[in-house]
Amino acid sequence: MTKFAMLSRRGLMTTGAACVMTALTVTTAMAESALERIKAQGYIRIGFANEAPFGYATPDGKLTGEAPEVAKAVLAKMGITEVDGVLTEFGSLIPGLKAGRFDIIAAGMFINPKRCEEIAFSDPSYGIGQAFLVPAGNPKGLTDYSSIVANPDAKLAVMSGAVEADYAKSAGVPEGQLVILPDQSSLLAAVQAGRADAAALTALSIADMASKGEGVESAKPFGEVAGVSVKGHGGFGFRKEDTDLQEAFNTELKAFLGTPEHIALVEPFGFGADYLPNKTMEQLCAGE
Repeated sequence: MTKFAMLSRRGLMTTGAACVMTALTVTTAMAESALERIKAQGYIRIGFANEAPFGYATPDGKLTGEAPEVAKAVLAKMGITEVDGVLTEFGSLIPGLKAGRFDIIAAGMFINPKRCEEIAFSDPSYGIGQAFLVPAGNPKGLTDYSSIVANPDAKLAVMSGAVEADYAKSAGVPEGQLVILPDQSSLLAAVQAGRADAAALTALSIADMASKGEGVESAKPFGEVAGVSVKGHGGFGFRKEDTDLQEAFNTELKAFLGTPEHIALVEPFGFGADYLPNKTMEQLCAGE
């Protein structure tokens, strides 16, 4: 059974019971590895950020998207069949993981050297380029980050904690032209309301937003910023100390990627054989 919940039934306890459980948890954690603990308790918590098609909750509370569905398939092969989703803003995913709010980040997070300093990653599950969401007709002709630089009056919306802010700065976009927002729905609303002239995300996210939002469209996808490839590779995040969980997950993930089962699972979200990764986690963490 998969549930999307900020507070599951397991979180309901009295203050006294909570103190006892905390002490027991600390004692148990000293004796058990992360993977042993998860298998013993019978469920795992994964963090996601409501960014379709990478990871999101449906109106009826179902946790889905490319990353959660791949995570559920891989975890099932590890003998872990119950998953609790914990919704958080994208910029809070790494702090939330490190604080123990959940055990895996399943949000399609790009793997890069800066993030690898803070957490461990699996190998990537996909590779993809960038695009802009713009008002219908693209009145300012915005196509990539350099087009924002060329128009000092243009405002670009980016998501807090996401890689697009770094791409914009690398391309020379002044901070005064950036609108930093917490989530995908805020990016869409900003473009629709005219508070931003474009919003930057991965090409698949932008295509999804354009298909659902009124008065907006996707500009043509692009793959370079300032002469550097921006084809991002997304993977699953783990606490650095949880090596057993990360290694077991990665072993199953490698065997799963590219199989007919995997392709059939991710095609409904716009992924498929054309989006398979061509780099390893080690290469991405090294900045290659």
